[in-house]
Amino acid sequence: MLSPDSSGRICILSEEVIGRIAAGEVVERPAAVVKELLENSIDAGSRSITIDVKDGGLALIRVSDDGEGMSQDDAPRAFQRHATSKLRSDLDLWSIRTMGFRGEALPSIAAVAHIRLMTATRSAEAGTELEVVGGAVGTIVNAPPVTGTRIEVAELFSNQPARKKFLKSTLTEFAHISRVVQQASLAWPSIHFRLTHNAQEILNYPSVPSDDDRMAQVYRRAFLDQCLRIQASIPGAHLSGYIVDAIHAKASRNPQELFVNRRPVRNGAVSHAVGEGYGSFLAKGCQPRFVLFLDIDPDRLDVNVHPTKREVRFSDNEMIHQLVRRAVRQALGGEKTDEPGKSLLQESSVGRGSGFSSARMTVPQADSMDAEPARLRPAPDTQLPLVSEAAEPYVRVPSAEVTALGQINRTYLVAQVGGDLTVIDQHTAHERVLFERLYRGWTACGIQAQPLLIPDPVELSPIQTTLFQRYQQDLEQLGMDIELFGSTTVLIRAVPVGLGTIDPTTFVQDLLDDLAQWDRASSLETRVRSVLASLACHGAVRAGRPMKPEEIKTLVEDWRAEGEITTCPHGRRTSFRLSLTDLEKMFGRASW
Repeated sequence: MLSPDSSGRICILSEEVIGRIAAGEVVERPAAVVKELLENSIDAGSRSITIDVKDGGLALIRVSDDGEGMSQDDAPRAFQRHATSKLRSDLDLWSIRTMGFRGEALPSIAAVAHIRLMTATRSAEAGTELEVVGGAVGTIVNAPPVTGTRIEVAELFSNQPARKKFLKSTLTEFAHISRVVQQASLAWPSIHFRLTHNAQEILNYPSVPSDDDRMAQVYRRAFLDQCLRIQASIPGAHLSGYIVDAIHAKASRNPQELFVNRRPVRNGAVSHAVGEGYGSFLAKGCQPRFVLFLDIDPDRLDVNVHPTKREVRFSDNEMIHQLVRRAVRQALGGEKTDEPGKSLLQESSVGRGSGFSSARMTVPQADSMDAEPARLRPAPDTQLPLVSEAAEPYVRVPSAEVTALGQINRTYLVAQVGGDLTVIDQHTAHERVLFERLYRGWTACGIQAQPLLIPDPVELSPIQTTLFQRYQQDLEQLGMDIELFGSTTVLIRAVPVGLGTIDPTTFVQDLLDDLAQWDRASSLETRVRSVLASLACHGAVRAGRPMKPEEIKTLVEDWRAEGEITTCPHGRRTSFRLSLTDLEKMFGRASW
């Protein structure tokens, strides 16, 4: 509605306002600046890119590369709106092979920050240095002829206090920057990426020959050990990458990365296809996790559908959907490709990630992971020794109402509870017991910590390290003593009382996956419940562990004491019961 003093006439906005509006579409936060500058460096043919950040990017973002650089004539032109070296006509929009093409990035950034640029081409006798303040290019002077470009963005959003106040904490903003650099690193393994924050090196990914090697740098070999590699092709499109084995799927969506022609994007058709590919392989509440690279003919792709090039559109959505769905399903072993069906997947290979190690294959042990095949269970020497009751049998005060009858497949407990025959999943039932105890402790006076005899180190990725630092104090309130040891390693010194032996690496990784979801949680209780559920899962007895009759009896009694809840905190069933009446009907001793 028009204001009372408005004449209703159409006005032409000033260039300054136009620039800030454009900046609002392109520059949402410091990470968006890093993304745009990185794309320019990649398009310039750089082999090494360094990103230096101060105070989460608000104080300074500096991107230095060894690319082809710009001439003294081109450097100031780069700050004019819609100035680009990558398009000549609208027809070029249908054959985009570069990361950037609109010519909006630099002028948009310049509208909301102070910029200093130094650049030189390989053949130039002198380089170029210039400053841009308020979108206006200042004096242009000669600079040393160092091939490449260095651009500094300072005082971001200093002229937009409204935008600045909606930014998150320094650690959160830097976490977004880290993810942008991580995505660029995954897409371009041949480029050396280095990231620092407040003069401390956070990421350092030297160039490597393959996507597999870069995946190992970014996610560590432990992650690749949980992955299946996929590869499939149709005319005009090739799919490759990794999906996480369904056994290791979690509630976390990290990672869910899609790169189309090396551009990190989102696409609903691909995400849906991955979900359909997993299908019933995925447990309730778990999310597919993947890193996929789709190379497709540019004329089958529209990358000009989002201001920040975050989304793409395919000319044949259904064909891409089928390619992805079938490739995922085949990797999981749920669909075989015979000769008649090879028209869709002309080339297909499925295998474990390069990080898979046969040395970790063991026979089932008492402390093996729940419902996992032997080859995926951690070896016993990775378990943490505890001060208190970890090695003691599961025994408590006996009761006449429970009679332990035995164990099926070292997983399901059979007992007579009162007059009923009850079959109980030993892991999920114990998980429910531990969760209820932990939750009561948190709502009462806090959860007591149990120190470890030998603190165990766990290596994290840089992004995980940032996440850990953000929530370290919250973990202490939940009975955990975990401290940073070096730049990307943590030491577990204590865990909540009663958890028993745990696998340290899996324990910390799952914990960080829970913490990564905290920003989306609607309440503190929702946040805490997810962490406590993970703690309970890691502390509960595992499927595959033999249990003595007195242990079975005690576990069943503890489960009864907690209310005989029929699901674990993650929604899996804990028990199945047949009453005496049901048994009599089944055996013809009573009518239905």
